[in-house]
Amino acid sequence: MNDARSKTLITAEELAQLLEAQQPVVLLDVIDEQGAAPDDRPKIPGALSVYLATDFSGKPTATSGRRPLPDILALQAKARAWGIRGDSLVVVYDNAGGAQASRAWWTLRWAGLANVRVLDGGFAGWTAAGPPSSNHVATTAAQAGDVVLTPGHMPTIDADAAAALGRQSKLFDARGSAAYVGEPGKAGTGHIPGAILAAAGDNIAGGKFKSNDDLKARFSQLGADGSTQIGVYCGSGNAAAYAIAAMCAVGLTPALYVGSWSAWSADPPRPAATGLEPR
Repeated sequence: MNDARSKTLITAEELAQLLEAQQPVVLLDVIDEQGAAPDDRPKIPGALSVYLATDFSGKPTATSGRRPLPDILALQAKARAWGIRGDSLVVVYDNAGGAQASRAWWTLRWAGLANVRVLDGGFAGWTAAGPPSSNHVATTAAQAGDVVLTPGHMPTIDADAAAALGRQSKLFDARGSAAYVGEPGKAGTGHIPGAILAAAGDNIAGGKFKSNDDLKARFSQLGADGSTQIGVYCGSGNAAAYAIAAMCAVGLTPALYVGSWSAWSADPPRPAATGLEPR
């Protein structure tokens, strides 16, 4: 497997082999927020239930966007409760397509954990591969970890930088086309001026990330060839992280606009464009 891809993604077969060999793996089943799904939903045996809204996000403010970055010490306390050590292999997955797991992956990478993987195909990919599932609910590990987290290990941009990248056609909008196009004349809809429609879902085929050749061809066509900085945003940062996982799998290092559209659209002076941008 391509080195960049293997440092970003793990297949269900690879994960099953590690678990069968009783290799230490911290498995995190990422749920959007408490109450969004049953805690006892089927999961990979040994996985801990974690929540995007409370575990991987800070408390939103009027200007932060829906999913601001978490306080680093609060995230560190959570990570230790999950049994994470500095050298742990952490595998994150969800059963909702991959965007939630990708945001958890990105946040842990941002906090300094290098050995984090997104399960390619998520829980559906796991069950399709044939290994067993479990309904056991746990939110903390039997043995606490001792990881030390520090912020800033993944690139981010703020609204001003996102606007500047938009003017250079180097800003990707990872939402679907309907959200990107918006409704002319309706406040709060549309996209950041100059942003390119680059839906995260177009990086996926059959529930899994496309081949590296296909991903490289797509990103090159969009103008991402590694020669210049690319920024990525979406509604609240989840789909953008999903797109960033795909880009990292082929060796690119885009920056996340954490506040994304939920922060941009909450700032009245920020302009919004509707329709498709000319290419």
